[in-house]
Amino acid sequence: MIVNRVTLLGNKDHGKSTLIGSLLMETGSISEQRIRDAKKTSKKLGRQFEPGYILDSFEEERLNEMTIDTTRAQVKYRNTGFEFIDVPGHEELMKNMLSGASYADFALLLISAKPDEGITGQTKRHIFVAKMLGIRKLVVAVNKLDAVNYSKERFEEIKNDVGDYLDKIGFKNINISFVPISAYNAENLVKRSNKTGWYKGKSLMDILVEVSKSTKKDVDGELIIQIQGFFDKERKSVFGKVISGSIKRGDRIILLPSGKSTKILKLFESGNEASSARKGSVVTLELDKRIGIDARGLVGVKRKSSCRSGSNIHAMLLTTKRIGGKPSIKMNGVEIDCMKMTVKKMIDVTTGESMASGSIKPLNAGIVEIKLAKDIAMDTFEKNPEIGRFVFYTDRKFSGIGIITE
Repeated sequence: MIVNRVTLLGNKDHGKSTLIGSLLMETGSISEQRIRDAKKTSKKLGRQFEPGYILDSFEEERLNEMTIDTTRAQVKYRNTGFEFIDVPGHEELMKNMLSGASYADFALLLISAKPDEGITGQTKRHIFVAKMLGIRKLVVAVNKLDAVNYSKERFEEIKNDVGDYLDKIGFKNINISFVPISAYNAENLVKRSNKTGWYKGKSLMDILVEVSKSTKKDVDGELIIQIQGFFDKERKSVFGKVISGSIKRGDRIILLPSGKSTKILKLFESGNEASSARKGSVVTLELDKRIGIDARGLVGVKRKSSCRSGSNIHAMLLTTKRIGGKPSIKMNGVEIDCMKMTVKKMIDVTTGESMASGSIKPLNAGIVEIKLAKDIAMDTFEKNPEIGRFVFYTDRKFSGIGIITE
């Protein structure tokens, strides 16, 4: 059974942990013993049972009422598997959110319908980051409808406001679904609720099943292998991951950015010799000649036109702190110093609007041109996400993430 990875986005108080806890119970994806343990903990803390307590792993998290790290929970529904990735909503843990979102097939955005919560700047930042990380399918769950008497007007208000922002940053309407829910009361999670008679759509889980079927799972494309290092002292065997296309014994590949050509004499997958391997496989390749350079960071292709090499990149950069000191990027498994960076324009991620050039403010984005200290294999993020994204560092400390735009 294929497991669909779904990252949960949204503000820290909008009910992500509660939603996952309720889904685990409503779909029978968690044992009764685990539920009893969570209820005992709630009683011990002198609180009413909260479905989110099922998810939190540590007592101090419950005491602080804050999920402090990425948490994963698997739910099975209608013969379909989902791994929900609950990422922190508070800004000081944006790095964790980036890590969680980058491995998702699509995203589920939670927005509280309560008048004092609703759409926040942080909500919009999470949407922006999701788009930067290649997520194209988005389900928007308007939560806490019970707090506004299941108001259709409040649901439509949020739907219109979010829709306007999504349109500004380039999300296509066909890839967006909206559903009104109450995670705490399990309304519209698995079956349609009679408390939202005005809503004619499907339940949240039925929407997720539908979206998962429409998400492309395995588009091969042209061969691209990210080389991760040498397997032997003689430097004639390398290991890496096939991120696009397929490869077979006897193929010739070009190693970029060096441009060296070599033939694959033997191919191993999961420790066993194989005749071929496809996208997603981790492989070891025995080559016909010694590689006289560091293998880490090389990209193997059959045709040079599959991607390009160079030291100049044009990118969209989202920062988590003010840029200063010595910048560098990590891409294809190697870290490279930035010799020069020019900000062409800035983007306010809470509005989607462009601004004049200048220094990029923390938790905002900019279009930049970067001169690297050496060549690297790359492509646009739109064409090849795995070799079109990078992590940005300042003085070797995480400072943001970027995607190559041209």
